[in-house]
Amino acid sequence: MSKTRNADSPMATIDPRAVVAHDALIGSGCSVASGSVLCPGVILEADVVVGPNAVFVEPMSPADGPAPRVQRGVRIGANSTIYPGLTLAADSVVRPGAVVTRSVPPRAIVEGNPAVIVGYVGTEPGVPTVEPFTRKVTGSVVATAVRGVSLHTFPVVPDLRGNLTVGEFDKEIPFVPQRYFMVFGVPSREVRGEHAHRQCHQFLICVRGNCVVVADDGTRRVEVSLDSPNCGIYLPPMTWGVQYKYSADALLLVFASLPYDAADYIRDYAEFLTLTHASAS
Repeated sequence: MSKTRNADSPMATIDPRAVVAHDALIGSGCSVASGSVLCPGVILEADVVVGPNAVFVEPMSPADGPAPRVQRGVRIGANSTIYPGLTLAADSVVRPGAVVTRSVPPRAIVEGNPAVIVGYVGTEPGVPTVEPFTRKVTGSVVATAVRGVSLHTFPVVPDLRGNLTVGEFDKEIPFVPQRYFMVFGVPSREVRGEHAHRQCHQFLICVRGNCVVVADDGTRRVEVSLDSPNCGIYLPPMTWGVQYKYSADALLLVFASLPYDAADYIRDYAEFLTLTHASAS
């Protein structure tokens, strides 16, 4: 391996058989493997690993957007293709052979052509909350490894005329809602959420079909499958939430403790980490 020094960063490691444009910006600790092609204007922040034969596609017109930007700690697998106009957010993973046509969120794992999110780095499986639907399930609340996030299983009352499940706010769910919204008709490759709230509490139930929720407190992450109408997940304020892997028929019902307020949203993950780490210190 040969060494190269970019004007804006300390030493990175670049295989001499890689093709790197003269104006590519390569950060400290980066590694670029044999056969990779880094187009003009591409930016690799610190500690990015680019596998063999990965290609960053050069923009051909202004409509394509700028060259790709790869944030700190990203891992890009062999034979991947990264299109222009995209950002690969911090600590995300592009699996070998993926064709990335859309920006990738922080810590997301993508694969396929076109690439879709298949998981998140460092998530732990949630405690199972769903028993077979034919059983009489008593109400339960199970804490997760993520601060304040809990999984709720509500009773099911079976009846020949149709089954019923019920939960009480401020008793079994720790707030009284002032707002609700429903998410439905989501293409399976789409990702919803990707934000935190400063003050608002939320409770999520997938009343039809199924989806997966990732909850993140800035230190730990848990992934939970919502696949029964008698199960839900509570997300307190300052919890980064993501919903993905929607089934075609999924209907996600979300209760919120406050009316809509754009100022209550934190949509930048780096800002969220700064705020959570500051509050913990």
